[in-house]
Formats: sequence, C-alpha cells, structure tokens
Amino acid sequence: MLPLLAVFGCFTLYFLGYKFYSGFLSKSIFQLKDTVGDTPAHKFNDGVDYLPTKPAVLFGHHYASIAGLAPILGPAVAVIWGWLPAMLWVVFGGIFIGCVHDFGAIVVSVRNQGKSIGQVAQDLLGPRARSLFHAIIFFLVALAMGVFVIVLAEMFSADPKLKQAPVTPTPQIEQTQTAPSIKDHVHPSEVRVETPSSPIKLRSHFPEAVIPTAGIMVFAVLVGWLHYKKGMKLGPLTFASVTLTLIVMVLGMNESILTWTGLNDIDKSPGVPIWKIILLAYAFLASVTPVWLLLQSRDYINSFLLYLGIIAIYFGFVKGSIFGEFSSFNAEAIRTEKVDMDIIPFVFITIACGAVSGFHALVSSGTTAKQLDREIDARVIGYGGMIGESLLGLTSVVACTIGFASAGEWSSFYKSWSGIQGLAPSVGAYIYGTGRFISQLGFDEGFAQGFIALVVVSFALTSLDSATRLLRYNIEEIAESFNSETIRKILGNRYVSSIIACVAIGFFAFLQIDQNGKKTTAGLALWKLFGTTNQLLAGLALLVITIYLLYSKKKTWISFIPMIFVLGATLWAMVINFYDFIFSKSPSYLLATVGGVLIFLTVWLLLEAILAWRRFSKA
Repeated sequence: MLPLLAVFGCFTLYFLGYKFYSGFLSKSIFQLKDTVGDTPAHKFNDGVDYLPTKPAVLFGHHYASIAGLAPILGPAVAVIWGWLPAMLWVVFGGIFIGCVHDFGAIVVSVRNQGKSIGQVAQDLLGPRARSLFHAIIFFLVALAMGVFVIVLAEMFSADPKLKQAPVTPTPQIEQTQTAPSIKDHVHPSEVRVETPSSPIKLRSHFPEAVIPTAGIMVFAVLVGWLHYKKGMKLGPLTFASVTLTLIVMVLGMNESILTWTGLNDIDKSPGVPIWKIILLAYAFLASVTPVWLLLQSRDYINSFLLYLGIIAIYFGFVKGSIFGEFSSFNAEAIRTEKVDMDIIPFVFITIACGAVSGFHALVSSGTTAKQLDREIDARVIGYGGMIGESLLGLTSVVACTIGFASAGEWSSFYKSWSGIQGLAPSVGAYIYGTGRFISQLGFDEGFAQGFIALVVVSFALTSLDSATRLLRYNIEEIAESFNSETIRKILGNRYVSSIIACVAIGFFAFLQIDQNGKKTTAGLALWKLFGTTNQLLAGLALLVITIYLLYSKKKTWISFIPMIFVLGATLWAMVINFYDFIFSKSPSYLLATVGGVLIFLTVWLLLEAILAWRRFSKA
C-alpha cells in the first residue's frame, strides 16, 4: 500500500499548494485584478497574436504547449537514482518553484504589455540583458526544436527493419533471453539495448500516429473558424472534435488502413528527410496563421487527450493498488549502487519540465500572456497549468517504478545510465508501465499501451508548433534593437521572421557535422547542452520576476530563493559538464566551446542583475 499512500500524499500536497500558496501569491504578492479590459489581449487585440480567450480554452492551449515529451522523459530517466528523489523534486519543485516560475512569468508579461521575458529583461535590467536573453533563447529553442523535428520524423516514418511495422505501438515484455544486437547510439529516438536481459522491446517508429495527428489539425481549423467566425458555442464543438479525434485514433491503429495508405511500408511512406520538411512546413503555418485558427484550437483539442490519459492512468493505478496488483515501488527509495552521473545536481537537471522549465517562461510570456482575458485567470492557467504538468511528471515516476512487474525487471532495465538514454528507452518504459495501469480498467493491455503511445506522439508536436511561434517572436524582438528602420520592418514581418525561425530549426535538424569521427546532425551533437540551458533559462526568468517584485516593492523571497537554487544547481552542472567535455576519454571541444560561452553569458547576465538590484535598492 506504500505506493498508493505516497501518491495520495502527493495529491494532497498539490491541493494544498494550489488552494493556499497560489492564493497567497495571487492576493498578497501579485494582487491580480478581476476586471475585463485591462490585459494586453484587450488593449492590443489584433486577431493574430493578441486575442482575449476563454480561460478553459487558454488553459488547454497553455497546458498542451508546456506538456510535451519532456515531463515524461525526464522523470523516466531520473528514477534511476531511486523513486524518492524523483518524486520529491517533481512535487515540491513543481509547487514551490515551477508553479511560481510559470505564474510569475505570465503576470510580469501581462503587466508589461504582453512582452516576452526577454523584452521585460530590457526594461528591468537594461538593453545588454535583453540581448543576452535573446541569444540564450534563440539557441535553446532552435536546438530543442531541431532535435524534436528529428525525433518526430523518426516517429512518423515506417520502421526500416520491418516491411510492414506492427500496428500496435506497444513495448512488450521479453520472454526469451536471445541476445539482441548491441551498438552505440547517439540519436535520442534510436533503440538502445544495454544487455541481453533488457526486459522491454523498444520502438522508435510510430506511423500509427500520422492519421490521428493530421485529423486533429483539420478538426482544430474547423473548431477555430466555427467558434470565432461563426459564433458557434464551444461546448458542442468540443464534444464533436474530441469524439472525432478518438475515432480517428482508433482508425489510425487499424492495420488495413495503414496498409492502404502505405504508412507502415518503408517503400511507400515518406522517408525521414521528407518528414522533416513536412514538419517544418507545418511549423511555419502554425507560426504565421492567426493563433485562434490552428495553434490555440489544436492545443485545446489535444489537451483533452492528455486529461483523458492522465485520469485513466491514475484510476487504473488506484484500482490495481486496492486489489494488490501494485503493492511495491520495485525500485529502491534511494539507489545505493553508484550511477555514472551524480544524483546532485543532475537529478534537478534531468527531471526538468516535470518540476521547472525555462521553456515555460517563453510560453507564458510569449503566447499565453497575449491571450489572457483577465489577470485573475493567470492563477489557474499559470500555477494550475504547472500543477497539471507536475501531475504528468508524477505519472512517469510511478509508471517507471511501480508499473514494472517486478524489482528484477526494473533492475535489469535501469542497470546503467547509458542504457536508458534516448527516446525509445524512456518512452518505452513509460508506455509499458502506464499500459499496465490502464489495463486494470478492463481494457486490453495492448490497446492501452497503444493509446498512450499515440497520446505521447501527438503531444510531441505541440512543442514544435508553439516553439516556432515563440522563436518568431524572439527574432522580431531582436529586430527592434537595430537602428535601421528597413531591418526592423523586414525582420518584423511575421512571414520573414517565421522563415528565419524555420531555417534555424532546420539547421540543427539537417546539418551534418563530424563528432568523434562520426557524422551526426548539429542538433544531436549539441543535445547534451539542452538540459542545462533549459534550467538556466528558468533561473534567469526567476531572476527577472525577482527584479520585477523588487521594483514593485513586493516580497521577493517567493522567487529569489527558487532562483538561487535553480541557478546554483544549473551552474554546478554546467561546470561539471564543461570539465567532462574537455578531459573525458572522448573529449568534445564543440560542446566545451558552446558550453563555455553559455557559462560566460550567464555570469554576465548575473552581473547585470546585481547592478540593477543596486539601482532599485538605492531608488
């Protein structure tokens, strides 16, 4: 019963955190207004980027944008250090750091005309700080989305090892001890098999997700057009679109349909390079079209799949626990055996979006703040949205420990750090564990795993489309720093800035470079820097929130203490990585150079913050 009690304890903490701590932040710190017409969405309503939006729709858009693959992948890897550190950081890190970060980023942006966190940095810290923020944001988003394009292209493509890929995207328990081929992998979506006894068969190709993904896009455009242009009520449109989405998901798993379309045939389906181009084209469209037409409505529909998946996972877990199916964590509370990476500080970096993520500051201040109808809505969308993300991260913790059939099975899978890196191992473990939970509700375990796999794949795309629009904003803001009116006008055009954003993403997705004598894409070569860069941005966003509170003569400890913790852990990890990049057995001077530049930019930005702090303190 320990797992069930632990999870109920987490639920209690989430409830208390939202009811009391978010209430304290809303009333005593941010002092949110409950009036209509005060937000940038009303003041600058242009029907493209600024648009007053109902809280339920905006919550779905915000939640789907931040809840991509990261809150699943991070905790799925971090449980290698034991279930207790992962659970504690997901829950307490989410309540006291991640929620404050997301909530604060929305409020600061709304109070500054819907400006992004980078633009707000200029107002509070000075123009040099803005440029430093823009450089870090551009690198982070372009790199991350370049790798996401690679991963999604692999997911949508047919499995080259099979003439026709199996239609049920389910990892299964290995019944034999036949040794699979063992090789080194650098691709985050490649299958990695550490030992012949690895218990789970892993897949990185999910062509079954193509038809449902395309269907959601079509439904999103129809919902946006019918609701905003034809005035149809949101309720019936929501019911119809979600129902049709579920139907299309089932059809997408049908073998005859996949065979007819050729999506599961390597000779007929688009190859990985073609899928990369298709994904970049979609990202461009999502960036330039009015937010209500595709991006917002697509995320809104997708969010219901996520709600359904999370509810099914927890209900299945509770039922199975009551009947004795899930009575043990199957993993040590804190692992006694040494792992290649030290638990401190890397557990904080690895879990990332499951507790706090700098990418959320970009979403909160980039798209969400421009659509907020009333300031008071920031509480449920910012703080509540991060609670939802933390709940998703918690499903990963329990699925990748309790969801395994035995302690021996878990130990075999989590034998070493190198064996669980990449998309296939972590997603495979998550799908396997959550599939076992949902099967307790009476569903076939194969169908349950297939449903979760399709949900996971569909949400990987929400990060790409939202991030491309955010990168477009970043480029337009960079353009404003030029003295030339011509440059500002050209780069300020949303079509031009979106093309540049897609080219930057494509650079990391397509460009081949040499690394340790092997050819690899630029994005994969630099991927090791993503975790620390993402957490670095979170710390810097908390820094901006702290300076804003200082300037507003409000209590700063609510963001100052989290800022010190996040920046301290991140810089610690960056220095360790920098040393390893240079002095390891396989040094990478490219990673060392870029990592060193990021450390330099961070220290510079901190000095700018100290100067700003002194100015505000004197004033």
